[in-house]
Amino acid sequence: MDRQTTASAGPPAVSLLGVSVYMPDRVEPAEAIAEQAGLPREVVEAKFGLKAKRRAAPDEHVSDMAVRAARPLLDLVDPAAIDAVIYFGSPHKDYYVWMAAPKIQHELGLSSATAFEVAAVSAGCPIALNVARSLLIANPALRNVLLVGASRESYLIDYGNVRSRFMFNFGDGAAAALVGRAPGKARVLATAAVTDGSFHDFVRVPAGGSRHPASPETVAGRMHCFDVTDPAAMKERLDPVSAQRFIGVARAAAEQSGFRPEEIRFVGMLHTKRSLFDQVMAALGIPPERQVYLDEYGHMSAIDPLVALYEAERRALLAPGDLAVLLSAGTGYTWAATAIRWGP
Repeated sequence: MDRQTTASAGPPAVSLLGVSVYMPDRVEPAEAIAEQAGLPREVVEAKFGLKAKRRAAPDEHVSDMAVRAARPLLDLVDPAAIDAVIYFGSPHKDYYVWMAAPKIQHELGLSSATAFEVAAVSAGCPIALNVARSLLIANPALRNVLLVGASRESYLIDYGNVRSRFMFNFGDGAAAALVGRAPGKARVLATAAVTDGSFHDFVRVPAGGSRHPASPETVAGRMHCFDVTDPAAMKERLDPVSAQRFIGVARAAAEQSGFRPEEIRFVGMLHTKRSLFDQVMAALGIPPERQVYLDEYGHMSAIDPLVALYEAERRALLAPGDLAVLLSAGTGYTWAATAIRWGP
């Protein structure tokens, strides 16, 4: 049995109808990042893998950017046929203990859509795609699901805190995907994920939650920015396993979709240090000419894989029948991958 026949068997087809991206106007080049971080520009470019990243305007919040990213997708279907809106982006939203999804639903005029959120930090894209696909398979009455995510996490960086240095690549932006039953750009296939909760306490914004409520002292202490409790311990434990877990979930998503891992033709991976990206791409057999490295965007929480897929389409890196994997990981730690087959 050929691979396409194998991949077509099973649940009803769920398609990725379109992907759209919104980026803020402000560009922060490597020189500016290096100056703020007190690092040589060469370190920012080579080790952090950054030529530049985007910065949201002070009055530009994740809900605003998500609406801007999603709006072009409303031309693909009757907006009344969008039955769910899922926000899967950064938890650093307009307000504390607040849902962005209902605002996004309202601003887009999707009054017949249920709006809710999927919280998986930077692993959110594959997880949200899996949720959308599962909803469409489980409920024949649903027609289309709009996924929207955004990041404004550059505002959570304290460049004076060397413990959080690995997050200096965080930038801002938004992306959206429309998933439905009609033939589209790609078929959404299986998702694979693995969580190692023993990493739960390493990365956090220390203040603002119930353990450390906001106070003049927490503000003065810069406790409302990202921090890493023990960078050395985290690196010692994470470095030996991270690449293999990225590779493992990518291969598992392909296999669960009826393909061999060596049939993967493109991997849309989150922005990470260049050495880890290169290791994963080499292991999955993706040559340089078919790679998208987000060195002009930075890491934008959950939306990176959609931005990479958007760039791959723009650069004509995908052909009908190609197997692609959207690959990410979120602190906590969860690694996740969703396989898609390009073409209607």
